[in-house]
Amino acid sequence: MEGDRHRFMSFIAEVAKMDGRLSHVIGFDDASFASEHRGDVTVVGAVFSGARLEGVLCGRVRRDGANATRELVRMVRQSRFAPQLQCVLLQGVALAGFNVIDVLQLSESLSLPVLVVARRAPDRPAIREALLHRVSGGRRKWQLIERLGPMEPLVAVHVQRVGLTLAQAQALLERFALHSRIPEPLRTAHLIAGALAGGWSKQRV
Repeated sequence: MEGDRHRFMSFIAEVAKMDGRLSHVIGFDDASFASEHRGDVTVVGAVFSGARLEGVLCGRVRRDGANATRELVRMVRQSRFAPQLQCVLLQGVALAGFNVIDVLQLSESLSLPVLVVARRAPDRPAIREALLHRVSGGRRKWQLIERLGPMEPLVAVHVQRVGLTLAQAQALLERFALHSRIPEPLRTAHLIAGALAGGWSKQRV
């Protein structure tokens, strides 16, 4: 355990020296689902090398469950893209409703920095209220969100970051936000997930 922690901190120190050279990234998003759905939800990972789509990963997480972190780690580790990846992008900190991702654990398990992106700052009081009063295991899930800290405004979006400087986060956004404010790996994952859920992509991102 201590050895893993040391390797993780050494990797983060190396990332800090890269200054804008992070080019191999994966962006995750989930498929839409009906409000009454209580089972698993498809999650898509879009792997990019610069502006080029290199591959797509698919997995499943439980609606409002607690397996999102574990499933993302599995998807990355079992893929052929794992050795080249330099960063993980997330669109928000939860998948399939309130299946909250432990972003710090995700980063440490994969020895990769993580950048969380949202179009606007979330309503934290409303999220806390929903988690504590309407979601199983909501107290622990809120602790994961609280531990990560508030989002920061950056390049027309809001971000949370683990293992990245603010300058590196900005460089990533500027490099990958090709067709909208949302980085292309996240936009592509969203479009693919939408098609898998309903037969075609229904929303622009």
